Amino acid sequence: MSGRSSSTGDSRPAVRRGTTTSGRSAANGRPASSKRPARRSRSRRGRKRGHRFGRWYRVVPLVLVGIVVVACAILAATPTTLARRTLYPVSHAQDIQTSADRHGVDPLLVAAVIKCESGWDENAQSSAGALGLMQVMPQTSSELARMGLVDSGTYDPSNLLDPATNIEYGTAYLAFLQKNLSSTDEVIAAYNAGMGKVEEWLAQPGELADNITYTETREYLRRVNEAYQGYRDSYPTGLVVEQ
Repeated sequence: MSGRSSSTGDSRPAVRRGTTTSGRSAANGRPASSKRPARRSRSRRGRKRGHRFGRWYRVVPLVLVGIVVVACAILAATPTTLARRTLYPVSHAQDIQTSADRHGVDPLLVAAVIKCESGWDENAQSSAGALGLMQVMPQTSSELARMGLVDSGTYDPSNLLDPATNIEYGTAYLAFLQKNLSSTDEVIAAYNAGMGKVEEWLAQPGELADNITYTETREYLRRVNEAYQGYRDSYPTGLVVEQ
């Protein structure tokens, strides 16, 4: 067999033919490794593209964050325009102002209560029977009229779906709570849970907010305070003037 192999006159090892590129033999004079630099060049270009993509991948989120920050700054700087119309709307401003002036209540607090109670829905009715913008209970309006705190001849205590009437009784109730309690937090909590409950919580040591046992009232206190601050920021010169 060794003699047969030598008779072919081809002393190149078979493995050499297997290492040529694109099926060509090494007899064409081109080294088998002649294509490797091109592959490395393509690899470098791929790495560069990946590097650029990675750089943009990091930059784009920063740009988006910057846009959000600028937008928030613009809203904060112009609270009486877009923010007022979208986050802190007002209707029946004159009715609110009139009742607030009559009873000595901040009209912006009235607006905050309306926002949290009914979302400015004049026809809102709860499963417990509370009605209208300020979600006034019929028993409450009747008692306020009986006490002479509201003129029942002008404001019918049974007509709580009328916006002006509802605002008058709701505002009168806030004024009643103000006269019998010591802070805005107490008034807000009592509007939701009743004055008797708030007095129980106040009798315990510590802060009112920590002593409230009703989850609904704790959340209500937080929401109304947040809305109250929002209305104060959005209507710095008053509801009626800003209309």
